[in-house]
Amino acid sequence: MHKENVAVTLDGVTFSLKRPHDFSWLTRMGRVFQVFSHNDSGNLSFGVDTGREKLFVKAAGLDTVESVCAPGQAVENLRAAMRVYEDVRHPALIRLRGHYPLGGLYVAVFEWAPGECLFDHWNFDYYDSHPEAAPPARRFRELPAEKRLAACRVLFSFLEAAAQAGYVAVDFYDSSILYDFQRDSTAICDIDLFTKSPAANRLGREYPGSKRLKAPEEYRLGAPIDGRTNVFTLGALLFGFFGSFTPEEVQLRYEEERFTPCPRGRWELGLESYRAARRAVEPSPGKRFASVADFSAAWEEAVRLDG
Repeated sequence: MHKENVAVTLDGVTFSLKRPHDFSWLTRMGRVFQVFSHNDSGNLSFGVDTGREKLFVKAAGLDTVESVCAPGQAVENLRAAMRVYEDVRHPALIRLRGHYPLGGLYVAVFEWAPGECLFDHWNFDYYDSHPEAAPPARRFRELPAEKRLAACRVLFSFLEAAAQAGYVAVDFYDSSILYDFQRDSTAICDIDLFTKSPAANRLGREYPGSKRLKAPEEYRLGAPIDGRTNVFTLGALLFGFFGSFTPEEVQLRYEEERFTPCPRGRWELGLESYRAARRAVEPSPGKRFASVADFSAAWEEAVRLDG
């Protein structure tokens, strides 16, 4: 028999779990002002105001509603992810304060990064019923091109730093990016699944990532996952930032499991940057830039030539 989910309220913020949990360990830290419960990782994340500062607290091991893995597996995944946050150093990455087991849970504590998620899927139902509300992704697209180009430089720089630390980006997409519209700053908030090189696709079509952005090798069992894969991901993101797609075209990416760039006529920047972005998302890895660093250099030169 199906059991009803349990509604939990912490400091006026309500969310659901499959079964009750005593959150006194969390409320002792401070006031809970935000909860992120709509993800499939098995993690539950919280914004906590201690009175002196704000923290981002991520907990695994709870029986979350939308998880695709068992609580025990979520604990192991989060524990393993801590090494990534310790190894990859970049000013845009949220700063890890500490991590520890807590009963059957595993808890990671980060400094709070101001900004709004560029793919806040947990708010999509709200946007559907409140068309007057502008999602962060739309507001970002409405920024002057120079501000968006500056944000892209942060992404290039961050993925270069990850490569230098020996990692390839996995499940990196616009939901991993925060943009602070007051300060015009960009932050990276989720690199849990980044993996050490060399890496390969051990899951076939179920390899993590957004179908809006995944490279062809991220669907093929046994295919190498490397810097050229990350070039594709970044190129697809750039098309989202500077290109235009119909809802039907985006839907086709899910149905056909294939990213297709927009035509030149729907690219906001000039021809050279379009060519660079097109090369980045070539289906064949050998036709792409060899690394994010190479792509970054070509992109900057293309933007300069476009004027």
